[in-house]
Amino acid sequence: METRTERSEATLAAIVDTALDMAVADGLNSLSLGEVAKRLGLSKSGVFSRIGSREALQKAVIDEYAKRFLQDVFVPAMREPRGLPRLNTIMQLWLQRVREVESRTGCLYSSGAFEFDDCEGPLRDLLLEHVLHWRSSLRRTVDQALEAGHLRPDTDPEQLVFELDGLFVALMREARFLRDPRACDRAWTAYERIIRAFTTP
Repeated sequence: METRTERSEATLAAIVDTALDMAVADGLNSLSLGEVAKRLGLSKSGVFSRIGSREALQKAVIDEYAKRFLQDVFVPAMREPRGLPRLNTIMQLWLQRVREVESRTGCLYSSGAFEFDDCEGPLRDLLLEHVLHWRSSLRRTVDQALEAGHLRPDTDPEQLVFELDGLFVALMREARFLRDPRACDRAWTAYERIIRAFTTP
């Protein structure tokens, strides 16, 4: 039999999941406790009792998105050898996530960056923290590829990370706004060209 605590945890998970769907579709500022309650058939007070304020809900959504992103893209790639094999797998998994999830729903890292680029406050800070954490993980993988001799000794890791991250910002526009069904294939072709420029002959 399901306990009261288990029911409460399941309801909280449903609240965050619903709010995440809303945020990637319409932005973090679109979130409201009342609309989440309406979609789940709950009272607004029932949502508030589990999540707290609107800002707490927005923060929970950012944290949940970051957790899912890392679980889909970074964690499985850790099974690969350090260096270029791991970097290639990260890029493949990132593309797979865009193909299967974000081309339909949107990317909170991309949309959130535009939504909060000229704002200050705790939501921008939290989103920035997660984006920088992801870029740091990507940078560490690039550093390991450099140490393994898979990349040219004169490789600028920050430049490579900039180009890889920028590739996915462009990909989201191609996939979401231009609705190009070949966007992910084009992105992989672009990645191969980028990595060839940095690869040790």
